[in-house]
Amino acid sequence: MYCIVDIETTGNGIKGNKITEISIFKYNGVKIIEEFTSLVNPECEIPSFITGLTGIDNNLVRNAPTIAEIAPKILSFTEETIFVAHSVNFDYNVIKNEFKELGLSFVRKKLCTVRLSRAVFPGYRSYSLGKLCSTLSIPLQNRHRARGDAHATVLLFQKILSTPNIEETVIKFLNARSQEATLPPSLPKSQYEKLPDKTGIYFFKNVKGEVIYAGKAKNIKKRVLGHFYDRSEKEIQMCRVTEQIDYELAGNELVALLMESYAIKHFFPLYNRAQKRKVPAYAIFHYEDRDGILHLAFNKIKNVPQPLTTLYSITECREFLEIICSDYGLCAKYCHLQEGVIHCTHFRVKQCDGICRGKESVNKYNKKVKEALEYIAHNKDNFIIREKGRDAKEDALVVVQDGQYYGYGFVPKETEVRSLEDIIAFVTPQKETLETKRLVTSYALKNQEKLIPFTN
Repeated sequence: MYCIVDIETTGNGIKGNKITEISIFKYNGVKIIEEFTSLVNPECEIPSFITGLTGIDNNLVRNAPTIAEIAPKILSFTEETIFVAHSVNFDYNVIKNEFKELGLSFVRKKLCTVRLSRAVFPGYRSYSLGKLCSTLSIPLQNRHRARGDAHATVLLFQKILSTPNIEETVIKFLNARSQEATLPPSLPKSQYEKLPDKTGIYFFKNVKGEVIYAGKAKNIKKRVLGHFYDRSEKEIQMCRVTEQIDYELAGNELVALLMESYAIKHFFPLYNRAQKRKVPAYAIFHYEDRDGILHLAFNKIKNVPQPLTTLYSITECREFLEIICSDYGLCAKYCHLQEGVIHCTHFRVKQCDGICRGKESVNKYNKKVKEALEYIAHNKDNFIIREKGRDAKEDALVVVQDGQYYGYGFVPKETEVRSLEDIIAFVTPQKETLETKRLVTSYALKNQEKLIPFTN
């Protein structure tokens, strides 16, 4: 037994959505045997744009029953039936959330007529209810009203059930392991199945082919599936309009992060939030205390009039100072890696030559600090990061030239890398941004052994 359902709502997202009308047709696979249709008082304002679409306004539902009043009827009406709807996850989740607020459980097996239509009527440009009804000559009256759309879905479902071998298709779709009920309604299963379980980036695209979300993953297929299981409002809305998924392999996480950053800046996808906001910047600076000792320290860049170098997190600042401290024999206390101590005892920086214990002169210590300042001010790093490639036959390269991120590329594994000229033909130049600088700087600080220096 099936219950074909359609609802109209206030349109305030998934979790804030309130039902304004519901229509349910009980269908035995041959004919309609019972119907339940009702306006619903959402107990909140109905936005004017929703009224313009459905014709349902505040006055029309003023004396209608609330969802709490008709919930017992919906539960009994749909009991031991399969819940069928066009884009089933939307209707099902709105009802489930409404019931959850009432302290009621709503669990039914589901079938989506969008996904079923894709399987039995392949090749159509659109699988919206209106377009399908027009293409299949299904009468559709009172569009965007619950009863009109639900009745049209019944007629569509009848056509679906009349196609050859449909029993196997329905059984497959009802199988919890098939993922048919989990995938976005407009996304062909073949699009998901072609995704690799490798590191790279992926793109969610809408019906116009526009990138609406770009992400990176160590396992593309697993990460994409995670979006489909996510019940947050943003994820549900994004998946509803996803019609295509593309991907690019990266081979390793650093290149995947750089590719993702470029994609977000290039496409500015609707559902990406990260990297659209400003990244807080920090600066390394120096000062002299009352004893004449030169200090290295860090602070937010807005508080530093003459920054020596710019970094993008407190962790990066500390890692940078740890390297400088070790390379030039400086004191962790006077590099502000340890606060409130008499003598330095940093766990990653070897003990200094004694400035904090009175065993080294101020002049001698300051000379080392000035050498470090000279390095920070004038050294422009030129190095190549060699990382895992997209397959066993290649390596991935990330290039930093004159202290700036230059780009990334992929080279055959046997390629000898000694200079930029050796690999320039393989590298795709990229514009440095705050995010890419932060990514490369952070990686370089943590993976000194993977850097291949070259002379510019």
